Amino acid sequence: MDGPVAPQKGTVTQRAIEQIKAMIAEGRLEPGQRLPTERDLAQQLGISRSSMREAIRALTVLGVLEARHGSGIYVTQLEAGDLLETFGVVADLSRGPRLVELLEVRRVLESTATALAAARISADQLADVELHLEAMNATDDPEEILSHDLAFHRTIALAAGNDTMAAILEGLSSRTFRARVWRGYQEEGAFERTRREHARIHRALAARDPEAARAAAAAHVGEVETWLRAQLDDQD
Repeated sequence: MDGPVAPQKGTVTQRAIEQIKAMIAEGRLEPGQRLPTERDLAQQLGISRSSMREAIRALTVLGVLEARHGSGIYVTQLEAGDLLETFGVVADLSRGPRLVELLEVRRVLESTATALAAARISADQLADVELHLEAMNATDDPEEILSHDLAFHRTIALAAGNDTMAAILEGLSSRTFRARVWRGYQEEGAFERTRREHARIHRALAARDPEAARAAAAAHVGEVETWLRAQLDDQD
């Protein structure tokens, strides 16, 4: 008769990850708090130190924990931007149909964020949006346009007043991908069209019209989606 099967290390490590996350979720570990030592935590959770070490390493990569040299392991402040950094890597590395999927997600979130921003944007934030719009209109340099395009959309996402949504949109707004779009637009002579789309978004924000803002943002990202689908069709 076979003896008991030893638990797989990956399973033990995953259980340790879930237990540490539960401690944070239940308030037994607070943002900014130092973790017990690796040995004490391993004993407390009833697992080996090597599995605990792997769990801590995994949660550090995810931005949940941080190692402070000479001081120990701490729970991070658990800001959405820190926890979603890996999301940005996915956007940077995705190609083909996966990029279209990411754009569909961005279209939904960007249109919602822009609608919220129309109701909540401050005068200073609106002035920043206008400044980036004017800067985009004043140049044909793709790098400059790219920088102001990112800042234009980032300001709107922050004006929506939802930090988690802004962080997700930041992750979806891959600079690598946007640079490719702007190069494609330059080759197609489509700069004017996208400038008109940005102007339409700005007008809706200035008018404090959430539904017009939602429609303008959805149409803008939808144009990028259409452009990418056409590119993929050409490659088939």
